Amino acid sequence: MLIPSSYHGSVSMSRDAEVNRVRPARPTTTGRTTSGIAWDLTGSGSPVVLVHAGVTDRRMWDLQWMQLAERHEIVRYDARGFGDTEPPRGPWAQHRDLAEVVDELHLEAIHLVGGSMGAGTAVEFALARPDAVRSLFLVAPAGALFGAPPDAVRALWRDEGDALDRGDVDAAVEVNLKAWVDGPSRDPTAVDPAVRAFVALMQRHAFESQAWDDGIAPEVQLDPPASERLGELHLPILVLVGEADQPAVLAVAERLATEGGARLVRWPSVAHLPSLERPDDFTRLVIEFLSGVDAAAVAP
Repeated sequence: MLIPSSYHGSVSMSRDAEVNRVRPARPTTTGRTTSGIAWDLTGSGSPVVLVHAGVTDRRMWDLQWMQLAERHEIVRYDARGFGDTEPPRGPWAQHRDLAEVVDELHLEAIHLVGGSMGAGTAVEFALARPDAVRSLFLVAPAGALFGAPPDAVRALWRDEGDALDRGDVDAAVEVNLKAWVDGPSRDPTAVDPAVRAFVALMQRHAFESQAWDDGIAPEVQLDPPASERLGELHLPILVLVGEADQPAVLAVAERLATEGGARLVRWPSVAHLPSLERPDDFTRLVIEFLSGVDAAAVAP
């Protein structure tokens, strides 16, 4: 199996969703923000911004890109240290970078779909700019939502750092594949090798891209942190997790359900990247959720 550059499978739509479809997707536009954040834009309709996971880049959405663009204006971008985005030139923050993309592309009332690190970024932005966000679709929520990183995650970072310190990029990539693609309870043979290879490609690119001096350009977190403010979220939220994911991620998902009022969906036999392991089902779930939110917004 090969990972395609875009996903062309069929997604069921209700009659109302079909009636409300807008004009066909426009050609994809690619660009960079003032500070060098690389983005892609296509489609028509209510705007959706896709925020990638920390073991991928914006290509992780290839399998959803064209289907979502039939119904929505879609933006995806590379976070700092990933893909084609330039290094920061001074202090920076994930949610501020997202805000820069949103503001420079003149997006309003956006839906945010974020995976892992990207889910944390989406929540930070929703807390910082609540009037700008219509809904949150959070996948394998991690990143800023961890608060203090769990011991198991710190151990993974340590193993990754040790491999990079000795110049073994292959080993550092494999640490991440085992932790996030396979998950703590699955053998690598349980995962489609094409998915592993695709994530390895993106993770290797991140490791080999230009780094920066944290002393000159430190990352700044939202203050107070997002992990302590889930009760401030007052908008439609759907959280999707795979039951084969890291226990720390499952714990964050449960907190979003209890403290943030999110609807929680759990998929068996899936780890940290449901959008790659079950792309058809994932696309369908996103479309159904966004259609429901948009329909509720225009209901009398």
